[in-house]
Amino acid sequence: MFFWQASVEVEEMKNRKHLIVNKKIIQEINQDVDFGMTVSGFVMYFIILTTGTVLYNSGIHQIDTVEQAAMALKPIAGNLAYLLFAVGVIGTGFIAIPVLSGSISYIFSETFGWEQGLDKKFHEAKGFYVIIAISLLLGLSINYIGISPIQSLIYTAILYGLTAPVLIAMILHISNNKKIMGTNVNGKLSNFLGFSALIIMSVAAIALLYFQLSE
Repeated sequence: MFFWQASVEVEEMKNRKHLIVNKKIIQEINQDVDFGMTVSGFVMYFIILTTGTVLYNSGIHQIDTVEQAAMALKPIAGNLAYLLFAVGVIGTGFIAIPVLSGSISYIFSETFGWEQGLDKKFHEAKGFYVIIAISLLLGLSINYIGISPIQSLIYTAILYGLTAPVLIAMILHISNNKKIMGTNVNGKLSNFLGFSALIIMSVAAIALLYFQLSE
């Protein structure tokens, strides 16, 4: 998401003749972020709640496929479990596929200096679109070569947890750099919350490594 949002924003800026960033725009951005984080927090909470009250109490402590999760939801959703779960998974996929494949393509393109951008045609940014195609094919193949998608998500989440402190530190550094942000550097409250998140995520990452290596 970091790479996706930053890269797409740069593309939009290139297509604007006049770009003016004022307090109103920054306030709207803050409201957008606050709303999005609040909604995602609620979604996360209900996912955890459903997992604990429905799946665990139903005796399902190991889930390797989406079908198993859908079957476990039958006590609540009944025969509509598959339909509800399918709508959720498909909806998530429509959001995640362009973000994930696009992000990795932006990363490769920026690393090797390739032409990039969804606003470009294929012949203008061949490497960019080839990486998107390869990442999509690899993602689809996981389900057919015996790799558990659920386990892959768990390992990916662990990797994100380990890299999160580094990303938070980078964001804090940029947000407090007057050469980059000008007069819009972080305030005391933003820095307090940001450094608190950095400390908590760092401790959590260290604890994760400790418990994993000590088993």
